[in-house]
Amino acid sequence: MNVRRLLLKFLPRYVVGRLVIYSKLMRVEKPIGTLLLLWPTLWALWIASEGVPDFVVLLAFAVGTFLMRSAGCVVNDFADRGFDGAVERTKARPFARGLVSPEEAILLALILCLLAALCLLPLNRLTWLMSLPALFLAVTYPFTKRFFPLPQFYLGLAFSFGIPMAFAAVTETVPPLAWLLFTANVLWTLAYDTIYAMADKEDDLKIGIRTSAITFGDNDISAVMLCHFWFTMLMVILGFQIGATWPYWMALPLTVYWQYEQYKEIQSRDRWACFRTFLENNRIGMAWFLGITWHYIWVAIQAV
Repeated sequence: MNVRRLLLKFLPRYVVGRLVIYSKLMRVEKPIGTLLLLWPTLWALWIASEGVPDFVVLLAFAVGTFLMRSAGCVVNDFADRGFDGAVERTKARPFARGLVSPEEAILLALILCLLAALCLLPLNRLTWLMSLPALFLAVTYPFTKRFFPLPQFYLGLAFSFGIPMAFAAVTETVPPLAWLLFTANVLWTLAYDTIYAMADKEDDLKIGIRTSAITFGDNDISAVMLCHFWFTMLMVILGFQIGATWPYWMALPLTVYWQYEQYKEIQSRDRWACFRTFLENNRIGMAWFLGITWHYIWVAIQAV
């Protein structure tokens, strides 16, 4: 029995219909954004706690990540409600089909942000303070596509703020190591979201939206690979900073291989090839997380 049928047993059909539409606004059925936001946050939590994150802190960040990504999607669709119908990939979204009102979207975004704020309650004051710029970046990003030539860089800042917040929650400080990881993730986000923007480049040019794929022009692939390169170099530096053992370094050749595969795949600049390539970045985030996790497990085993 699917979720919709289960809800229909207990709730009126109208309510179920609205919940389904709201879930689409939140991209519940497309978890890739949550995962790409979650992986760097988990990297930071494991490094800050030296492999033993507190369960309450871990749960707060996991739930908060889902809620803030969902709120960001709602705000994004609200901001793009006049454009999504003209873009092939987004023409079936709720706003593009006239299924939701601006007022509903604003209320839903506020509720999600308030729920995310509740996740901060068990955390320290510094984490609360760090959440303010994180919130500002998350809700303003969708509007930067009107005037900022590299909105994907701005998104990178928004997607990376979980890193200093994680260090703040665990250590009550934000050391240089956190900002090193922050910079690495900004570059990674700029790389994969430029590939994402390449999928919509033709439509975005028609409607006048700014993206890094448009700004980089014919150098878009070179820009993507340069960002991938420096992201990987910073992860190498991070490895030396934390005294990484062999499990951490296993993620390095995998990352380089997958980046090379992405380079080959996006050469055609085909819309759906670029979109599939964007999705494949999830495994890079997972590989580094597993490398970090097993590094600390190996250190613990060696200490016994």
